[in-house]
Amino acid sequence: MRLGLAAINSLCQRLDRPQARVPSVLLAGTNGKGSTAATLSAIATCAGLRSGLYTSPHLVRVTERVRIEEVDVTDGELDEALTRVFRASDEAPGIPVTYFEAMTAAAFLLFADRRLDLAILEVGLGGRFDATNIASPELSVVTSVSLDHTEELGNTIGAIAREKAGIFRRGKPALVESPLEEALQSFREAAAASGALLHEMRAEVTLEAEEPSLRETRFRLRTPRRAYELATPLLGAHQAWNAATAVRSAELLPTSLEINAAAVARGVSAVRWPGRLEQLVVRGHPVLLDGCHNPDGAGSLARFLAETGLKADLIFGAMADKDIESMAAALFGTVGEIRLVPISSPRSETPVELQRRVAPWRSDAIESGSLGKALEEFLSRPGEKPIIVAGSLYLVGQARALLAGGQIGEGRP
Repeated sequence: MRLGLAAINSLCQRLDRPQARVPSVLLAGTNGKGSTAATLSAIATCAGLRSGLYTSPHLVRVTERVRIEEVDVTDGELDEALTRVFRASDEAPGIPVTYFEAMTAAAFLLFADRRLDLAILEVGLGGRFDATNIASPELSVVTSVSLDHTEELGNTIGAIAREKAGIFRRGKPALVESPLEEALQSFREAAAASGALLHEMRAEVTLEAEEPSLRETRFRLRTPRRAYELATPLLGAHQAWNAATAVRSAELLPTSLEINAAAVARGVSAVRWPGRLEQLVVRGHPVLLDGCHNPDGAGSLARFLAETGLKADLIFGAMADKDIESMAAALFGTVGEIRLVPISSPRSETPVELQRRVAPWRSDAIESGSLGKALEEFLSRPGEKPIIVAGSLYLVGQARALLAGGQIGEGRP
């Protein structure tokens, strides 16, 4: 990881500034930015716009990170773009680039080469120093602020909000969605300093979500432009806010990218965003995959379970640098049996350490040697008790590859 724009700026100069050749939207936030970006992409496509979506991380295949008109780019397309990126970085004097910088530059190239109408860019970390921030967005969006990545972004809500507000641009709309006054105050100060046109979701819209279900999330939304009755396949009350933020984002795009109400409704209902309360059925068991990789995400999952009354066993894994204690405090009381598993990453917390760290909340949580072993244990039991795989998005990606790929059971949506 490297926070800073010098390398990506120099690299994209050599590539003839592809980030400036397509109108863009930047989306930052602790949680919800990916769901919001994916929903906005679906809305844009349903409106007839040729749009691109850049997100991270991927779950199974790296090509998931770059979509054009709702279709992942091919291996060949990404390979060709990365070849150009590395050729430019290798020119003298060399520009060493990180994985994320190389992928970001490749996405810029792919979108520019296709002459898209709109590029929707999910910020990787923070905002101000993220590689995506060399774009010149027509709209900047911040979906949420909570305490995550505090070593890089600061240890207060206000400090983290200021980092995320680094994506604001003079004379351009900046849409923020937060109930926290400390975050809002930072956004207001940043907008005043940068000359951005601030829009606060909770001051501008009213949202009424119906009771959460295991099929979809229905909600009514009133914005300064119109009233909507919408349904998203993404589950949980928090997804109603993410979808609403995408709708308001669509309304704030330049008039040349006008999007009508029918396209909004179709896009919200058509969004595809795997690994976020995604449901599979494996050997008769409902299996939910949820990348709730921080305390706020764990809290959203816990509220969904409480509101739907779903009784499920949990397979959990997380990176060692995460606030695992707070995640356990939020989530573990709402589930049945718990298995703690490692992730295929050098940053993974070990099951032994997981057990020690979560013991105050669930001393009966059991170590399991692998994700596959834990899945086999729960899936081999009679009955149809639901199973949740939650924690790191990397764990969710590994579970999705095992289940949807037929390596364990035969998962189907």
